[in-house]
Amino acid sequence: MSEQISIYELMSNASLLVQIVMALLMIASVVSWVMIFQRWFFLRNAVSEIDTFEEHFWSGIDLRKFFGELEGEENLTGIESVFVAGFREFTRLSEQSGADAEAVMQGVQRTMRVAVTREETRLETHLPFLATVGSTSPYVGLFGTVWGIMNSFRSLANMTQATLASVAPGISEALVATAMGLFAAIPAVIGYNRFSARVEVLMKRYEAFSDELTTILHRAAHSKSPEV
Repeated sequence: MSEQISIYELMSNASLLVQIVMALLMIASVVSWVMIFQRWFFLRNAVSEIDTFEEHFWSGIDLRKFFGELEGEENLTGIESVFVAGFREFTRLSEQSGADAEAVMQGVQRTMRVAVTREETRLETHLPFLATVGSTSPYVGLFGTVWGIMNSFRSLANMTQATLASVAPGISEALVATAMGLFAAIPAVIGYNRFSARVEVLMKRYEAFSDELTTILHRAAHSKSPEV
């Protein structure tokens, strides 16, 4: 009985171009897994942070005192940065002489929109790469497979008698490229879809908080004594 050929032997015996394709797919797969784990921990922490913030925000704490506590911190991210950006702009504009309440609120809304957009960009970090790997890896692997099969059939021209055993190793090593393409693409697609859905949920919560903070500041801006 003939000895089975291992995957490693198929990869090592492949043509140079097919080996390059396999190496690229392997690198893309490793990087994808690193990004998948990084995004998973990052988004999980983001959900925990927004839960903790909202619980504290709606506990009845004085917002000016709360703003003072957060303003002194460096590298604020997440919903805290949205709150600080909006409240800082509100305070700055309200302290100007003859400040119009509507103009104050328009400035606050613009500032919070910018902060929310910045957070959206931060949450979506690495997702374009996962989308690219998920969409292109099968085709890259298929290219390696087609090239390997072409080489196998061209080698038949030098054989007086073509048998399945003579072309099977070449076809097998070529098909490994397709398998590696799928191996790289499937986790990337699953990760992209999962994380995109989670980012969308977080963005809705950011936008809802921005609307709620706008309502609170709107009442303060139109009151005789804008205290919140």
